[in-house]
Amino acid sequence: MWSYVGPPKGKVLVTGGSGFIASHIIDAFLDDGFEVVATVRSNEKGRAIVSSAPLLQQKNISYVVVGDIAEEGAFDSVFKSGSAFDYVVHTASPYTLKVHDPIKDLLDPAIKGTTGILKSVKAFAPTVKRIVITSSSAAIINPLKHAQIYDETNWAPWTLEDIHIPKRAYETSKALSEKAAWNFVETEKPNFDLATINCTFTFGPLQRSLPNLDAMNTSNHRIRDMVQGKMKGGLSPTMPVFTFVDVRDVAQAHLKAVTMPEAGGNRFYVVGGYFSNKRIADVIQHSFPELAARLPEDSHDDFPADVYKFDNSKSRRILGLDYIDLDKSVRDTVQSIIDRSPEL
Repeated sequence: MWSYVGPPKGKVLVTGGSGFIASHIIDAFLDDGFEVVATVRSNEKGRAIVSSAPLLQQKNISYVVVGDIAEEGAFDSVFKSGSAFDYVVHTASPYTLKVHDPIKDLLDPAIKGTTGILKSVKAFAPTVKRIVITSSSAAIINPLKHAQIYDETNWAPWTLEDIHIPKRAYETSKALSEKAAWNFVETEKPNFDLATINCTFTFGPLQRSLPNLDAMNTSNHRIRDMVQGKMKGGLSPTMPVFTFVDVRDVAQAHLKAVTMPEAGGNRFYVVGGYFSNKRIADVIQHSFPELAARLPEDSHDDFPADVYKFDNSKSRRILGLDYIDLDKSVRDTVQSIIDRSPEL
């Protein structure tokens, strides 16, 4: 791995530092020469992030513990500590399919965590020039009536009432939290500008500090389950999402959204292409024939003929993204799973 040599280009706070996407964002910023401070929920997670970084980069990565991001003033102490941050990348927001209380589990951390960090930066961090927020395609897509072509101008239709519909809870939390962020910037006129990265289902290599395969990100579960033979009896339905992006492209999107002046004030729909579970299985079978016996003998591909189209030209034009294709994303993901589990 290439490592930047020289003084740090700037200091960036990355929230939710132990998450899958955040881990790759941290790598991207370290590789580009930034000093990174990650927020985590425990010292154990923070130490794992620092110790897993390449030795030459460990001097440029540190962490700070932030407990419940939904609490009032949760981030205040980070910015009162005397650290002069140049940028903030806010990834800390829950993504889980196991929701017990949609308000407590999803909505509060998403909205209060997002508006909370914006308030803290405005009050205590005058050096911050830009905040980049990890949003989601869930804040763009309208599954009730799909657009013919989705881009950054589209907004999901969800309102507060939708949070109580189990299958809409996550999408609602993402849409409302992103709207709250844009509303904050418009009404409060803070010292920073804003950009959001609206990424879709995210595949890609596991993060170095992952404790075990059970803790991997939700989008990658389908690849893990195929590799482990859990879909031997038949592929699970691909629904509801048929678009993917590689996590390394998501990380580059966040880096470029910070470093490109013209990125400020913009949403970016970050999507690399289409997938289905059948297409993933085909890549695994072709690239890892030794795993073929774990895959189902299922020839049916549930990819819809009338799937919506997407326009990612804005991310290509402004952020300079050149997206990783499905074959490479799946191959590299499977290889990282094998490397982590030699018994496979």
